[in-house]
Amino acid sequence: MASKRHQDECGKREKKKKQKRREETAELSSVVEDELAKSAVKEAWSRASRCSLGDLELDCHPFPHCVIKNFLGSDTFVENLQRELLGLNFHEKSNDLYKFKQSDDLRKRTEPHIAGLRAALFGPFRSWLGDVLGVKLEPTVDISCAKYEYTDVLLCHDDELEGRRVAFILYLVPPWQSSDGGTLDLYATDGNFQPQSISKSLVPSWNTLVLFEVSPVSFHQVSEVLSQDKCRLSLSGWFHGPSLERPPRHVEPPVPRSPHLPRDETLLLEWVNPIYLDISYQEQIQEEFEDSSEIQLKDFLKEEKFREVGEALRLSQIQWTRRGPPNQRCYEVASLDMPHDMPQCVSACWELLRSESFFLLLSNFTGLRLHYLCPADDDDDDDENKNEEKEKEEQQNTGDEDAPGSSTESPSANANRDKELSTPVCCGELRRWSHGGYTLLHDGEAARAEYALDLVLPFGCADWQTEFGGFTSYVANEEDEELLTVYPEDNSLALVYRDKETLKFVKHVNHKSPSDSAGSSTCRAFYDFSFVYYE
Repeated sequence: MASKRHQDECGKREKKKKQKRREETAELSSVVEDELAKSAVKEAWSRASRCSLGDLELDCHPFPHCVIKNFLGSDTFVENLQRELLGLNFHEKSNDLYKFKQSDDLRKRTEPHIAGLRAALFGPFRSWLGDVLGVKLEPTVDISCAKYEYTDVLLCHDDELEGRRVAFILYLVPPWQSSDGGTLDLYATDGNFQPQSISKSLVPSWNTLVLFEVSPVSFHQVSEVLSQDKCRLSLSGWFHGPSLERPPRHVEPPVPRSPHLPRDETLLLEWVNPIYLDISYQEQIQEEFEDSSEIQLKDFLKEEKFREVGEALRLSQIQWTRRGPPNQRCYEVASLDMPHDMPQCVSACWELLRSESFFLLLSNFTGLRLHYLCPADDDDDDDENKNEEKEKEEQQNTGDEDAPGSSTESPSANANRDKELSTPVCCGELRRWSHGGYTLLHDGEAARAEYALDLVLPFGCADWQTEFGGFTSYVANEEDEELLTVYPEDNSLALVYRDKETLKFVKHVNHKSPSDSAGSSTCRAFYDFSFVYYE
């Protein structure tokens, strides 16, 4: 009897547990249920005009987006939904584009309020949205939860991916002001469909749904969260359907490259720490560089020269220009086209890094052929000679040596001669990094990747910390694997050789970066000369 009673009690508890896990019904805003309101929104969307109906507002500038306040009808449901979401496991997400915490995919979660919201979003609301847009939206469920906390950010992007038609975000945040950061910023675009500047910022608010059509111009970002004690909790995902037609992607013109400036070794003697001009030490550096394809040469410039340039960068009235577009980069560059506006010591440092003697010095550091005086690699020459001999033997055996269109010079010999005749070139920038600066990986960069030697020489970062950002990360193309991180360090010359499968980005400089002075709200900047050299 006791055993049967125990079984009955277990069965009742299990039944109660199942009842507790049942899906809760999510009631949507009355404006979504109103047929007249739906017709008005549909007409406004088709005309790309503005529409305001109580809690719903549609605006088509800078691109179509809709805001629905009080999206879920029950406050109790929203509070329970928030509680369930905060109980999920979150994973740190960080790369060139973003830094925040994200949950696993929510398409199969069984928590009653999560399941209820999912059913409402991808059931009746999907039907409503499909009617408004006049398109057939697929039943695909694409939804997750994100937590943005202090210094978290999602930089400028357009959300375009095969099948995505409408993006949505449901905010579950405490009282929020624009000064807390975390705004959804919408970008205006130029004639090449490239983002230019922020046209509109939407401040998150409790139980508010934002949605927008994914298109070639739907550039947006989540601005850095500046509040140290608030969590920007949101549910987001995409409704899937036929993608909008996309024009050919804009291709930036290549950055001009220049051969070396005709300057002799006097410049090196004037600027470079004497230890790096010692031939035996250069040989040690080359051995280390050839092992790892990277090296940092500390105290590279003479101390007085480094100090002079650093002070000039900080105090002089150099003309700085913001470089974009923001879906690829955001930092300031010095205008070097007008040397009369540049402090003499800064111009001289610029000339040093472009000089013939410096090209030769880099050749000695790296073993790369950046100067005609650089000794050839014996192993390469041996391989090329062997290939030439083998090709000559083959031609003699087949009797085709003098056949029409054939060459008496082997392809490897031609390639070797072309390499000897090629002129090493470089391109460079003088950059200023401050709060909000970054570079992003992008398709154009990957398509045009080539073998190159990167050089970075920083100034003004004596107390710079890793957590501020501003460091350079090297990653394998189309992979998450980080190959190398180069941190800004005063007067430390960083050299990195990369191949066609290696890309780089500078991590977003966040709000933790130090201010100019105590109590100042202005974040301090650091500077660097950034060059790329090609054999």
